[in-house]
Parts: sequence; C-alpha cells; structure tokens
Amino acid sequence: MKIPENIESLSELDIDFMGFIFYPKSKRYVDFIPAKIPKRIQKVGVFVNENAEKVLETARKNGLHYVQLHGNETSEYCQKLRQKKLRIIKAFSVDSDFDFKLTCRYQACCDYFIFDTKGKNYGGNGVKFNWQLLQKYTGETPFLLSGGISPSDVQAIENFEHRQFAGVDINSGFETEAGLKNILQIEKFIEKLRL
Repeated sequence: MKIPENIESLSELDIDFMGFIFYPKSKRYVDFIPAKIPKRIQKVGVFVNENAEKVLETARKNGLHYVQLHGNETSEYCQKLRQKKLRIIKAFSVDSDFDFKLTCRYQACCDYFIFDTKGKNYGGNGVKFNWQLLQKYTGETPFLLSGGISPSDVQAIENFEHRQFAGVDINSGFETEAGLKNILQIEKFIEKLRL
C-alpha cells in the first residue's frame, strides 16, 4: 500500500493486517506510512536485508506492529529485533527443492511465517507455487499463504488444509497498478472466503 486514498478505502474493509514495503528497490516502496489507519488493523513493515537499526527506527516512526522480513535474515537477526519488542513475520521462498527444516531455527523468534513463491525477486513475483508442498512443514509457527493469490483462488484456499495455516497474504493479484489495490475485488474476495 502506498496511495493515501487507497489506504483509507482498504481500511474500511474487514482486514487484519496492512503491509507497507520499506524496500527501496520495490515498485511499491514507501519511506513512511502516508495515511491514518484504524487501530484494529495491524501495520506491517516489509524489509529486505535491512540494517537492524534502520528497521527499529522505521518501526518506531511508523508505529509498526510487525516487521516482515523477505531477505536472507538469520534467526539471530530476528531474535535481535524480537528483543526490542517487535513481532516478526519471516518469509521463505518455496519451490519443489525447498527444505522445510530451514524453518526450525526461526521457530522461537518469529510470530508467523510467510510461504511465498521462489522467484527472481524478494517476493512480489505474482506466481503461485504448489501449495501441497506445505504438507512437509511440521513446525509450530503459524503461517500465511502467499504468492500470486488472485480473486479466482477462493475455492483453492477453502480446500487447503494445514493445522498451522493462519491466513492469506494478497498483493499483486488484486492491483490495478503497483501499490494501487482494487478495493471492490478485495471486498468480494473477503465476502466469498467468509461465507
């Protein structure tokens, strides 16, 4: 999210989190949250291999509830941020060769994982991976499903089962351009999922 009017419109929907990308190489980059957000919505800042002090400073200035780490951050890095009272979402890029044992060292220092599609970019590839691969995940940290989710995926999401599945992370599949969400599409998507 980056356009104030779009943020305000999305804030009226029944959502739990709203993400802001603080990664300068992203076409959705923001250097601050440009609109007021209701307290019921958790603000998530997305970072990629950022200096820990910069993450802490950005989180403080923007009142972030979570930081979502999309790079090669170590478990020690996550623990350092957690000690500063930040809640952590760690993203993992999944393909058929992904070793889910890599998540083990992050179990104690992350609140959620995001399983996204492995691609050339750090997230934002807009492509789905085979969700059945997630049956190999046996950890205790709940996860969000990500990667190319679009309005046509309602049935597939409803059919997906995993004891740690906590929700979905949507982005490019609901955009009219980078950073501009189609509010009506998102509203209909939420309604169908909650029927």
